[in-house]
Amino acid sequence: MDMLNFKTMLAVGETVGVEFKRCGNGISADTYETVCSFLNRFGGDIYLGVENNGEIIGLTEKAIPGMIKNFIAMVSNPDIISPTVFLAPKVIEYEGKQIIQIHVPPSSEVHSCKKVIYDRVYDADVKVTATGQIAQMYIRKQNIYTEKRVFPYVKDEDLRFDLLPRIRQMAVNRQPGHPWGNMSDAELLQSAGLIGEDADTGKKGYNLAAVMLLGRDHVIKDVSPVYRTDALLRKVNVDRYDDRLIVETNLIDSYDLLVQFAEKHLLDKFYLEGYQRLSLRGVIVREMISNTLIHREFTSSLTARFIIEKERMFTENANRADTGDYITPDNYRPNPKNPVIAAFFRNIWLADELGSGVRKLFHYVSKYSGENPEMVDGDVFRVVVPLDDGYSFETEKFKAQNKAQIKHIGNGECALFEESILEYLKNHPTTTQKELADVIGKTRRGVQEAIARLKEKGLLKREGARKNGRWVVVDKFKSSKCKS
Repeated sequence: MDMLNFKTMLAVGETVGVEFKRCGNGISADTYETVCSFLNRFGGDIYLGVENNGEIIGLTEKAIPGMIKNFIAMVSNPDIISPTVFLAPKVIEYEGKQIIQIHVPPSSEVHSCKKVIYDRVYDADVKVTATGQIAQMYIRKQNIYTEKRVFPYVKDEDLRFDLLPRIRQMAVNRQPGHPWGNMSDAELLQSAGLIGEDADTGKKGYNLAAVMLLGRDHVIKDVSPVYRTDALLRKVNVDRYDDRLIVETNLIDSYDLLVQFAEKHLLDKFYLEGYQRLSLRGVIVREMISNTLIHREFTSSLTARFIIEKERMFTENANRADTGDYITPDNYRPNPKNPVIAAFFRNIWLADELGSGVRKLFHYVSKYSGENPEMVDGDVFRVVVPLDDGYSFETEKFKAQNKAQIKHIGNGECALFEESILEYLKNHPTTTQKELADVIGKTRRGVQEAIARLKEKGLLKREGARKNGRWVVVDKFKSSKCKS
């Protein structure tokens, strides 16, 4: 065992995958509840001889062999753990004291402890009694995808074939010569994996993915009665909402409706990537919306949500969790929850390759709000993006690059030297006067006056049309006096 990591774990304390048991008088009964919850969730490690706060108490050397023997016998007893498991406790020594480590791997089955099913929630072992929760545990354990469930009685007229021309065009726009462009409707649906065969009955038909992507609204409601996405704006009336959109249609139209809701209520801040303007709002919203539509568990009764608040926005959707961890670009392991739907979205350019969305969110959210997003892979998958309407990446970058060229006046208010404007326009020739005013923190009128002075001095000129033109800065310009 890596003792440095073990020391860190003791300091962090109990988590979804770590449990401490004192076990001063033998193995406590709730140890087996933890075994059950670890088997049913992501697995984990139990340490016997450790206080809840991570303090090492230790076990007597004489008692350890009997404790291990008793533990193995109990987890092999179907009256205690069902189905039974074989676990091999290990004795480790830390700072002169002996403790027992029990590693519990995640199981492909749902287990019970004394006929009660337990699940691991944060650092607690929780009894699971609701039928819906138990059903979700079985779904999580199954190595199948519910999107592939076949509905043999769904007919052509139950699907929105009128969406297919648009879908073909989207695919061709992304990839000229895309095979969908020349396929018939039936060939496209077959190619996209929207037609399957029930392994039990042998019946063929459209699957759940086909219904969610292309189904008419009443058909979607029939096969997935609880499917909906609730979009809310909560900036003024935080107890209820300022605006609301309930989306219960196919995934293609749902994407458009939710993006429009976001565009209606979020700032589209100025940002240049190279010499091209990029919509940070568009990139971030695209990743959040496509993720919550693609990777949700459609059999869950949980309503998916997209909520915009004053200081954050977030999405929540039912999920078949893999780890329960916070996701970062370094630890993320792509695992599609609905690979057929995910591939369909990638073909029409509404999503990227698996894993790239996480990297994009972390990269662009920091440019949009100055902070990183938060992503949690739990039974409810959450993506939280901080919001700060007053933050501007371009302004912060420009101030940092031109710190030496800032003149402080009075109470700290500062005016930019004219050469700072020239330097910026040299690197960003297509910037508009309004955008330049936003970047340097001046009024548009102030920018217009400064530009007029620079033109008079022959240091700046304009080429091309008013809308599509560009600024040209004279190569060897001389410093002009800073004017507020």
